[in-house]
Amino acid sequence: MRFGLFGTGPWAHLAHAPALAEHADVEFVGVWGRNPDKAASLAAEHGAKAYAEVDDLIGDVDAVAVALPPDVQAPLALRAAQAGKHLVLDKPVAFTVAEASSIVAAVTEKNLASLVFFTRRLMPSIEQFVADAAADGGWVEGRIVHLGRIFTPGNPFGASPWRQESGGLWDVGPHALALAIGVLGPVTEVTAMTGAPDMTHLLARHAGGAISTLTLSLDAPEAAEREEAVFSGEAGVRTVPSAPWSPVDALKHGLDLLIAAAAGGPAVELDVRFGAGVTAVLAAAQEAVTTGRTVTVDSAR
Repeated sequence: MRFGLFGTGPWAHLAHAPALAEHADVEFVGVWGRNPDKAASLAAEHGAKAYAEVDDLIGDVDAVAVALPPDVQAPLALRAAQAGKHLVLDKPVAFTVAEASSIVAAVTEKNLASLVFFTRRLMPSIEQFVADAAADGGWVEGRIVHLGRIFTPGNPFGASPWRQESGGLWDVGPHALALAIGVLGPVTEVTAMTGAPDMTHLLARHAGGAISTLTLSLDAPEAAEREEAVFSGEAGVRTVPSAPWSPVDALKHGLDLLIAAAAGGPAVELDVRFGAGVTAVLAAAQEAVTTGRTVTVDSAR
């Protein structure tokens, strides 16, 4: 599968570019970036071509991978899908439900394969945990804590303007929701509160009646940093296993799933439809923070 990469930032360097270059069933064709010099450097590092125009790269490939901020990613993803290209997108797929839904509509119309890069869900031990837990069912609650600390000197992700503005809800929130939804099912309503400097407490009701509690931050005190996830129900109490941090391996596994789906195999679970559902929950949570009310999540998303 011929792939083009959009984006030249830290995540493109750490995950997307090496995964595309190393995958046996991928031809890494080219790179486009908002900074032409960075695009040329990243492309040269992996034996690809730097492209000056978005549509030229889209025209030369079968699929695109996007490693850009959500507000930049969404219109590019829509453009590529309308041109009939399979998609690998970062999370969240968009900042608005309308944009996410437009991408879903284009992917559906063109019968395309898609993957949203929820890194942790693609780690084998966590993938297996979610599959087993979902099959068991009978869960009544989940508790997920993701307290990170990225706004420190030298952290390239902390320098990201969209993360500075949107915080943990939109950055690590998608990872937590991908886990909660995978085990407990779709979210129907949410309420949320925030605290300084960047702490979001999200309470979500799932379609089967279970309730999940998510605690999210990108600016936690150093001594409070941690990731924890526990589900409880008829099968007892289960802690989500820890997994080695290997985003390249995770994305290569995701590419396996995408390529198989494009060849007529099973649809990828973590596709743009799933990603749009996560965006709908995040948008509802943002509204709940602003209004102080419980907000219903559009079940059609």
